[in-house]
Amino acid sequence: MTAARVDLLLKQLDIAWSLFEHHLTGLDDTACLWQPAPDSWTVRPGADGRWHADWVEPEPDPAPTTTIGWVSWHIGFWWTTTHGHLFGTGAPARAEITWPGSAESTIAWLTGLKDNWRAALLPLTDAELDSTERTRTLPWGGEFTLADIAGWVTVELTKNVAEIGQLRILHARSR
Repeated sequence: MTAARVDLLLKQLDIAWSLFEHHLTGLDDTACLWQPAPDSWTVRPGADGRWHADWVEPEPDPAPTTTIGWVSWHIGFWWTTTHGHLFGTGAPARAEITWPGSAESTIAWLTGLKDNWRAALLPLTDAELDSTERTRTLPWGGEFTLADIAGWVTVELTKNVAEIGQLRILHARSR
């Protein structure tokens, strides 16, 4: 018997997440806010008490270096947006998706996003995975199937995990 395609997507997500957990072990606020270069994009407390990510459109070329805090906010931003469009009624504006303010709360936030994403994918049929019905409202990728977007989520997570891992190494070496 062949395993359902959703099982493959979930196994790939689980592998990417296990790599992320490796980099999350011992993550602290200092590492999250360490800037690897001058003018790095980071997360900053605003007058409203919430942590906002640096952002400018269009993105500069070359893109600025980023902090772990910024990359973790970025994961939360695209995952919140993607989940909201595919399994909810839309997503908040980018500026409304803020960094939780500490490594500990960020880990809890991202774990919750992963758990919600996994739970939303679990019951999907092949027909639902092949559909563009849920993806049509995404600000990117409306022409892709749900399976395409689910695969992209894992690839994007893996890329961001590698960035966080490299930033952790650089931060440790800078001390």
